[in-house]
Amino acid sequence: MQLMNSSSRSWGEAWQSFKHPRVISVLFLGFSAGLPILLIFSSLSIWLREAGVERSMVTFFSWAALGYSFKFVWAPLVDRVPLPWLTKSLGRRRAWLLIAQFAVMAALLFMASNDPVYGLTWVAVGAVMLGFSSATQDIVIDAYRIEAAESDLQAMMSSAYIAGYRVGMLVAGAGSLALASWFSGGDETVYNYEAWASVYRCMAAFMLVGVATTLLIPEPENNQSAYANYGTSDYVRFLGLFVVAAGAFVAGFTLTPDTAAQLKAALTGAGVSAHVAGFFSETFRLLFSVALGGGGAWLMISLNVAPRGMVRETYVAPFTDFFQRYGKLAIYILLLVGTYRIADIVMGAVANVFYKDMGYSKEQIAAVTKTFGLLMTIAGGFLGGLLAVRYGVMKILWVGGLLAAVSNLLFSLLAQMTPETWMLAVVIAADNLSAGIASAAFIAFLSSLTNRAFTAMQYAVFSSLMTLVPKLMAGYSGTVVDAVNYPIFFAGSAILGLPVLLLISYLQRLMDDQEEHGVKVASEEAAPD
Repeated sequence: MQLMNSSSRSWGEAWQSFKHPRVISVLFLGFSAGLPILLIFSSLSIWLREAGVERSMVTFFSWAALGYSFKFVWAPLVDRVPLPWLTKSLGRRRAWLLIAQFAVMAALLFMASNDPVYGLTWVAVGAVMLGFSSATQDIVIDAYRIEAAESDLQAMMSSAYIAGYRVGMLVAGAGSLALASWFSGGDETVYNYEAWASVYRCMAAFMLVGVATTLLIPEPENNQSAYANYGTSDYVRFLGLFVVAAGAFVAGFTLTPDTAAQLKAALTGAGVSAHVAGFFSETFRLLFSVALGGGGAWLMISLNVAPRGMVRETYVAPFTDFFQRYGKLAIYILLLVGTYRIADIVMGAVANVFYKDMGYSKEQIAAVTKTFGLLMTIAGGFLGGLLAVRYGVMKILWVGGLLAAVSNLLFSLLAQMTPETWMLAVVIAADNLSAGIASAAFIAFLSSLTNRAFTAMQYAVFSSLMTLVPKLMAGYSGTVVDAVNYPIFFAGSAILGLPVLLLISYLQRLMDDQEEHGVKVASEEAAPD
């Protein structure tokens, strides 16, 4: 697969891409992927608050979505382990996709069967199940999307995926609230468990859209020879490695709350602020758990319980393959992956707080930033895909980065004006259109980086890396706003995007130089050693 599509196509060819059956199928798979995420975050938070759960406890439920950040850990299972009967009947990708979708439905129904007033722990268990199964579905959909079409169609596949994902989020967000109100008869003064249980059952039913799509789409063609040298016992032992590592991680996290509390108390006693002390104590708890999980995996490998060859091919080969294919380009590519979304993520961390501080009403925020903003994001995604097919991914990647930075300057202007709905709509239109364009080009770019022998693993790593640095910086957004003001903050977030533009231009020159010298930077297919 080529690093990216740098060629140009006619407008007619670009428009025809919209009608491709694979593009349409990814639209529905995107809906299936976007549906669960808000059922762990905002919608679940409202349910818990109505049930009388303390705010501090509600925020802990966001940890249920940690699977999205660490999905690269078990992505190799999706690439490697066949499922009994299903893999032979449906194919590797569709089999895993169907299992993940049924797991999402089961988690939603499990949550619906437990009232948080009497069984908060079981609701938490269901939320973790939902986060894990939803992240697994994302792994498979990303792999399928990349393998189901050639590189020149990836931009449109990305656009369709973004559109479907956003619609799924809308159904799970605004849709779930509307259903909860309807099931409760419009009475929001009294907590109604059955209303929320019905909402989550409806969301489980909406997942049938993804199930039907999975059963109708064809299995992508892919190199299966890499999996022919292992027997059932090897796969069982490999699965055992993951189970032991995951169990050690969970044990480490479960058994150390007292230690974390003692560390927090010690830091607070030494004069460290409570927020900073809490951050360091929970970071220690997380790192200790990760180390314990890694130790469990190392022990399994050292004792030859897990097959060394499969571990090497699964976890080591994807990284060595990437650096072998791209050589010195690899470092610049990873820098770009890790920083491309820095401007919009850092700005977005304080966006909702900014709207309230400016004096916009809930109705204005909901109508303009959510509903209208969703439409602009979808439009921007399809426009980005169309332009990427027409002019090439790298050019639109640069344009998307520029627009994302410029739209932040519009927020700086908005911060100096009195609240006006029309001006908010203009800024949201510009911001969400640019975000849609940038996202479509960026997802197509990430897709082009993967080797189809390691699709799930490599894309899971890229998708985790792309938000790591921006989200870490975004955590300090509120502190920066307090230190300066909104106009300066938004202007500064725009400046953060400028080095990204230079990096894209430099990477493009390096690519052109390699092509001129006849250096092959990527391989269409490569099996592990």
